[in-house]
Amino acid sequence: MTDPVLAVDGLCKRFGALTVTDGVGFDVRLGEIHALIGPNGAGKTTLIQQICGRLVPDAGTIRFLGEDITRLPTHRRAQRGLARTFQITRLLPGFTTLQNVATAVQRRRGSSFRFVRPVGRDREIDAAARALLQRTGLGGRAEVPAAALSHGEKRQLELAMALALEPKLLVLDEPMAGTGREETARLVELLRSLAGTLPMILVEHDMSAVFALADRISVLGDGRDIAPGTPAARRASPAGRAAARGEEAAGPRSGRARGGRPARAAPRGWAAAP
Repeated sequence: MTDPVLAVDGLCKRFGALTVTDGVGFDVRLGEIHALIGPNGAGKTTLIQQICGRLVPDAGTIRFLGEDITRLPTHRRAQRGLARTFQITRLLPGFTTLQNVATAVQRRRGSSFRFVRPVGRDREIDAAARALLQRTGLGGRAEVPAAALSHGEKRQLELAMALALEPKLLVLDEPMAGTGREETARLVELLRSLAGTLPMILVEHDMSAVFALADRISVLGDGRDIAPGTPAARRASPAGRAAARGEEAAGPRSGRARGGRPARAAPRGWAAAP
């Protein structure tokens, strides 16, 4: 079997007496979409921050493309092909859709910020940016300011900018957050079009999207992966169903999310997922 693109082993992160990530281990294989689900407070964000380099784990290892990156800075991980989109979009609102993608293309190529020149002066960058807009369904929105895009279109633009970095692994942090049903459907189709060519980690509360996209799912509960396996195994696992609904595994904090917050309602689409 081909070595995984990403391998996380025994990852732990503590903040004082609170253990937020507790020995988590999983991997992402070539062309795979691996989803991370679980209630608010289960440790998903802390885990992602360790993978992307914003937090340094207290124990465990992270290997990316065979290299130990556990203590590598964020920008070094990005240079190696680890890209992330955020729950809250991070765009240049005063720039056009095309200019936003052009900045990402230039960042990847290490060129100066010449996108402010008239269109046609940087033909290669312009062509690359327009191709990415076409790929992400924004071909007709190139000259529209980013601030004028709908919420779903901003998600598509953020994805185009991530793809401009030519990632070898894409980390998607709740890409469906705040989107309506039609926008979610468009994003699911867009991500499905990338499946098999670009490995992804998908952090998401929308279970309809998760089951439509994921090859494997890791369910986090109380900082641990309590139900690893395929989507079918997830639905069959009482622990996995409980964690996805916001209920902790059996223990002193059963039925409540980390930090004493009430268990959240079942995520959208869990019961209806095939």
